[in-house]
Amino acid sequence: MTNNRLWFAAPGHVEVRIEPLPELAVDEVLVQTAVSAISAGTEMLLYRGQWPPDLPVDETIEALQGAFAYPLTYGYACVGQVVDVGREVAVGWHGRWVFAFQPHQSYFTARPESLLPLPEGMSPETAVFLPNMETAVSFVMDGRPVIGEQVAVLGQGVVGLLTTRLLADFPLAALVAADGYALRREWSRRLGATAVFDPAAPDALADMRTALQGERPYPGADLVLELSGNPAALDMAIGLAGFNGRVLIGSWYGQKRTNVDLGGAFHRGHMRLISSQVSRLHPRWHGRFDKTRRLHTAWQMLAQHNPAPLITHRFPLAEADKAYQLLDREGGTAVQVVFIYD
Repeated sequence: MTNNRLWFAAPGHVEVRIEPLPELAVDEVLVQTAVSAISAGTEMLLYRGQWPPDLPVDETIEALQGAFAYPLTYGYACVGQVVDVGREVAVGWHGRWVFAFQPHQSYFTARPESLLPLPEGMSPETAVFLPNMETAVSFVMDGRPVIGEQVAVLGQGVVGLLTTRLLADFPLAALVAADGYALRREWSRRLGATAVFDPAAPDALADMRTALQGERPYPGADLVLELSGNPAALDMAIGLAGFNGRVLIGSWYGQKRTNVDLGGAFHRGHMRLISSQVSRLHPRWHGRFDKTRRLHTAWQMLAQHNPAPLITHRFPLAEADKAYQLLDREGGTAVQVVFIYD
């Protein structure tokens, strides 16, 4: 048996290498992958050569730790079945379906404590959304929406759509979303946004402010979540925020830069910029929440909302180059892209 593993060989170039099956340690299990999800925002930074060269690949996921340098493996959303166990592992692990924060590959070994068993009855294609759902949960926690607020979400990629869906459960006065792709805007409407806009359209900013306010005498958004991955969207986020509004920046821009207008409207409006990143909980939550509790919440939201229909493309791992070319050149035709394994 051999292992097929995806490598980012250089900017614009991925390859699948055939490698020996990973050796099974006595305290590990061997997992055969069924499906893994591409995290388009992060992985396209790698594919396009936009990863900050002085930033570690990851500081919290064991399988991704190390300095950044091509070639490298990446990915953190694998679902598979345990097909072998080390002699010190309980036999009950054999045959279990599990989620793992692992790079794209057909087999991997891991200690049981690093694996997350799938809830009873949950399909692999639903479970593979766990990192995205955990991120959406984290953004909602950090944004702290309040009953009756006017909220905007910029960017309706997978995380943006899941965030919109979670926010749609709140008793908000308005939930406005924006994305440059028609397919994502349509999904945003289905998932509960009260109004959806193309940010490139003429008068988009004014139209979004009108939709946020409606007939209420409260101009601007109480909360804006910038999840587009485009740093230029920060100006729109600030333009949407009302007096004392909150702008949560969930996007990770890598090496992308832009000029941001922090002039009179921002300062006189007493706006707040909030950084949010899923790898660490904000200190305010440490008294009652830890990562395990947040993951439990994410599992509950997956079971409740089942995002599997967001999968628009399935590629065998051997065709990984086509998957990344699609996202790079025709991103508007895709929502979630996954690899499937025989």
